[in-house]
Amino acid sequence: MAVTLTAAFSVEGAAAKVARPAAKAPAPSVAVPAVTGVPAGGRPVKAEEDAECVRVKGATACVGPDESDRPGVTIEDTKNDRLHPAVEYYLNGYLGTKYVIHNLGREGEIKGSREIGKSVTFRAAVYNGNRLIKVSRWKTVRDVTKYPVKRETHVTPAAAQARSKVCASTKGAASVCFGGKNTFVFACDTGADTHQARAEYFVDGDPSARFEIQQLAGSNTCGKAEHGDLRVSMYRASVFDGEDEVATRLYRYN
Repeated sequence: MAVTLTAAFSVEGAAAKVARPAAKAPAPSVAVPAVTGVPAGGRPVKAEEDAECVRVKGATACVGPDESDRPGVTIEDTKNDRLHPAVEYYLNGYLGTKYVIHNLGREGEIKGSREIGKSVTFRAAVYNGNRLIKVSRWKTVRDVTKYPVKRETHVTPAAAQARSKVCASTKGAASVCFGGKNTFVFACDTGADTHQARAEYFVDGDPSARFEIQQLAGSNTCGKAEHGDLRVSMYRASVFDGEDEVATRLYRYN
């Protein structure tokens, strides 16, 4: 199903129904470094000069070039409250797959991914648990990385399974598959219905950043994300009807 940026942004993904983890001793983070120093007052100085950013109260989402202090796509928690921020984005002008990174850390923490496309259309969002509270405007940036991720819009569930080492599925027709070294993750819609497939997962043992691939293109299609040499540490497949969770399975550990 060909879906391009000429279509209106009418799809709103809901956050997965997972309680916000309370990290006792956070594992190594997948956050992209974004501080250049600490002034006399002791508060880090955020470096956004080379990045394109959008903001909403409580969240700042940025996309920066490889050589910047905030490379890739990142989401920062800018308010000490019970809400958590997320960055929602599409790659390479394709609206069939939506990516979301939920920052479940504390105020001042930054989470993100270096694996971005030739163009990135993104916005900042703030969630209260599973409920979307507010969003910023959409912004598109182009040609910010030397090695952009190419979109894959014709991968079938069968092809994804053949290319992966691990697959899991849930009733309602969704599956999540992934490989090991140079980790990639597929979220596949395997049911001919109006529901959307979703992969929800954590990488590198970090409990404070949850990644999602929301596959919106319909039956027999897969969305793909890449994570370099970071491994998937916990994952599940889910099915959503708009913002309502239809089916899911318990998280599995990898």
